Amino acid sequence: MEPNKSIERLDTEIWDPSIPWLEALSTEEMLMAINQADQLVPIIVSEQIAEIAKAIDLIVEQLRRHGRVFYVGAGTSGRLGIVDAAECPPTFNTDPSMIQAIMAGGKEAWQQAVEGAEDDFSAGTKVTERYGIDGRDVVVGLSASGRTPFVLGALQKSQEIQAPTVSVSCNPDPEAARYSDVAIVVPTGPEIIMGSTRLKAGTATKLVLNMLSTGAMIRLGKTYHNLMVDVKATNLKLKERAHRMVMLAAEVDYTRAVSLLEESDYEVKTAILMQFLKIDAMQARDLLLQQEGNLNKLL
Repeated sequence: MEPNKSIERLDTEIWDPSIPWLEALSTEEMLMAINQADQLVPIIVSEQIAEIAKAIDLIVEQLRRHGRVFYVGAGTSGRLGIVDAAECPPTFNTDPSMIQAIMAGGKEAWQQAVEGAEDDFSAGTKVTERYGIDGRDVVVGLSASGRTPFVLGALQKSQEIQAPTVSVSCNPDPEAARYSDVAIVVPTGPEIIMGSTRLKAGTATKLVLNMLSTGAMIRLGKTYHNLMVDVKATNLKLKERAHRMVMLAAEVDYTRAVSLLEESDYEVKTAILMQFLKIDAMQARDLLLQQEGNLNKLL
């Protein structure tokens, strides 16, 4: 059987003979080699800041229109999308529907591979209908190779229905760019273990996703003075974090912070506004509602 030439040409699939045989190294030497390879990733990501910024502005524009963000991926890239989407509700108090993840192979593929799922182009096209994606939404295709059929199918169909598209790839000149309004290309090169894109490519994808979701939430007013003031205080750790945030932002002591939070049902932004404007929780909530929850506009 002939090798798949299109895969052979991918930088992430190249075997790099300059890398020392890892199995011949001591454990510390092996880890140093992995760490040295990883250190290149943030530098490569930084070269895509302009495109990442475009993607964030696009996402914010659509979210302000009450649209949604869908991460679509397979394998490591898809699982990283799941992680990022899952962390938004507790961190930024977003509705779970705002940022969602779609994985090739469905939920069964979250923990173990579903053979052939990523190669199904038509399954990718069908997810737009299944999730009711329309022109208000943004579809973010995650594919280290830049050519995953499932992801390409979702991106192509999204463009057909005029839903804005973003792609994140780790190889030069990715096919995904053809179907993307914004193409974020982070060429991480050969992996220290040939083809294991859970390494450098996975790290790059995680860094980009961190920027996309965090940047969008900042623009939507989910932070105040670098504090995550929309956090859901659902456990002891988060309640203590809420106390500290109110103390820092409202310049009050611990006792006053606890009192404000208890009066506001542990809504950090409400508590801060109550202190600054000397109003009650209901008045503070009304003002925040008028400004779509943006504390920065009120202070």
